[in-house]
Amino acid sequence: MHSPHCHHDNPPGSRFCLQCGASLEHLCPHCGHLLPPTARFCNGCGHDLHNSHPSNPFDASHPRSYTPPFLADKILTSRSALEGERKLVTVLFADVAHYTGIASRLGPERVHQVLNGCFKILLDEIHKYEGTINQFTGDGVMALFGAPLSHEDHAQRACHAALAIQQALESYAERMRQEYGIEFQMRIGLNSGPVVVGAIGDDLRMDYTAVGDTTNLAFRAEQL
Repeated sequence: MHSPHCHHDNPPGSRFCLQCGASLEHLCPHCGHLLPPTARFCNGCGHDLHNSHPSNPFDASHPRSYTPPFLADKILTSRSALEGERKLVTVLFADVAHYTGIASRLGPERVHQVLNGCFKILLDEIHKYEGTINQFTGDGVMALFGAPLSHEDHAQRACHAALAIQQALESYAERMRQEYGIEFQMRIGLNSGPVVVGAIGDDLRMDYTAVGDTTNLAFRAEQL
């Protein structure tokens, strides 16, 4: 299996590239079927993978508008067993470095366009590893891996998502440099610890109670 990034030829059955660590698997955003990175259509449901994203920007106040159907179905199907459960998770914080300076230079309309493009990258990579967006933080996001959907390898999934985000942002940052003359970078912080899963609504809104410094350490790592 060839890596889509460094083109290294990996042994059959590999999930990640031996040379660059890139994921060699993709999930169909419609049905969640496992696919090779070169797939153009899903062989589970026939979904056109090149037209997976709507042209309209997502609505940050409505989780259903940015959560892939297969993830939404998994969460809602099992939510009665998830609510009130204490889970070990990995928290990911990501935000735009030097956002205040960028916003003052570009103005509200342009900075909104820049953020929308950035958020789409964040959502794609986080959802690829079955992480969930807990909240938008203005110029960034807070995501959880391991809740509400359990994954024993939640820490590895979060790390791979963080690396994939930074890799995907390289071409986006170059575009921002050429179009707006700005240096676009993101800061990402990770930490693992326990949380208690609260209510999960029909609209996928979720409440979590962090235990100890689970989220605080992730946020501080991001700031540093």
